[in-house]
Amino acid sequence: MTRAGAHAPVLPLLAVVVLLALPLGPGGEGGAGPADAVSALVVLYCAVRLVRDRRRPLSRTAAVVLGLPVLGVAVAAMGAVSPGEGLTGLGRYLQVFVLVPAAVLLLVRDRGDFRLLAWSFVGLAVWQGAVGVHQYVTGTGASYQGRPVRAVGTFGAQDVMGMATVVSLGLVCAVGLALGGAPVRQRAVALACALVLLPPLALSFSRGAWIATAVTCAAQLLLAGLRRALTAGVVLAAAAVVLVGGFGVGSAMLQERISSITRVADAPDQSVTDRYTMWAAATGMWREHPLTGVGLKGFPEHRDSHASLALSAGSDTEGAGAAFRKQPLLSPHNMYLLVLAEQGLIGLLTLAGCWLALLVCAVRALWRTRRTAGPGLDCGLVACGLLIWQLTDFAYADIGGPSTVLTAMCFGLAAWWGLAGGDGCPAAVRDPAAAGARGLAEEAPAR
Repeated sequence: MTRAGAHAPVLPLLAVVVLLALPLGPGGEGGAGPADAVSALVVLYCAVRLVRDRRRPLSRTAAVVLGLPVLGVAVAAMGAVSPGEGLTGLGRYLQVFVLVPAAVLLLVRDRGDFRLLAWSFVGLAVWQGAVGVHQYVTGTGASYQGRPVRAVGTFGAQDVMGMATVVSLGLVCAVGLALGGAPVRQRAVALACALVLLPPLALSFSRGAWIATAVTCAAQLLLAGLRRALTAGVVLAAAAVVLVGGFGVGSAMLQERISSITRVADAPDQSVTDRYTMWAAATGMWREHPLTGVGLKGFPEHRDSHASLALSAGSDTEGAGAAFRKQPLLSPHNMYLLVLAEQGLIGLLTLAGCWLALLVCAVRALWRTRRTAGPGLDCGLVACGLLIWQLTDFAYADIGGPSTVLTAMCFGLAAWWGLAGGDGCPAAVRDPAAAGARGLAEEAPAR
């Protein structure tokens, strides 16, 4: 069997990642893109394989955990402003938190498949980061403080968080791969990629991505072992000093952006003021509809009646090939508050319950792997890291834009590790060679 044939089931998932490397049209709205369309085909492809192979789709635990969000989302869809908005929101939530994660869980057969997807995240991040650094150097990025220097990759000025998300997830994958038990050469390449991704992450000027990445990398280091944590912490601290100190004029912008994190309460800028105002609006919506919320896609409809006069008309976006426009503020930029406002306590408990269950399962599988010195430590660190990053970033962002499909894949990889790929999984899943032989035996009758 060729190497491509051995990884055939995950090739559609790789196609989703590759499509995120393609540039979007200037001035796009930042909504669903080609990668989202292919993710729908991946779900269909997975369903066809299940019917053809007559396999049991999911274990009972996986079905309960991944199916938990359906309840809250379905209830909120019935309370939407219009049936169209309800169906659109229902499809998006099911795509991101149920269908695509389930497809990833079913298509990833072994740790070889998992590592291939993790490296694809790293490769996408390096590409987007290279585009972002070029934008900063040549002054062709999105506008930031009146200068076209913000690194946004191929996502454009309408989705300034797209590149920051991709680069952060790639860096998390690289750190997990570097801390695992792979051959020294692979770990060295992963560490080099992690260091290479620091400049574009810094030049994204995304405070939420910085915080989420710092928290996640610290958690990965602690999960990998205290001695490794201390050693890697010294290396990363030295790299950060060199990074900030070596940017010249850009260092002033970076230092101002970093210092603004500690001034969010005393002297917040307009973006922070808008965020606080929308958070208060989301909380007000929840107080009026505590159990079911205002319905899917209902935040923009109810925003003005709950927001104070401190809320601006929108954020200014331009650059990276797009003309100036005022982008409306249609979400609270906090996933937990968005769910609370639109789905109420029912939606928040079902979604957060799913995420918490995945985190517990993933961390438990990682500790079991460390205790037994079993293989796959790198996969566990990557899976836990991706999940921790998402749950931390959700405090500063919500779903939206082309990069959201990566969020769905992150939950799928975490689900695979926690529910199927840990130390307690069948031997055919733990051993890539055995899994490959099994796949060949299953496909032989079809040929």
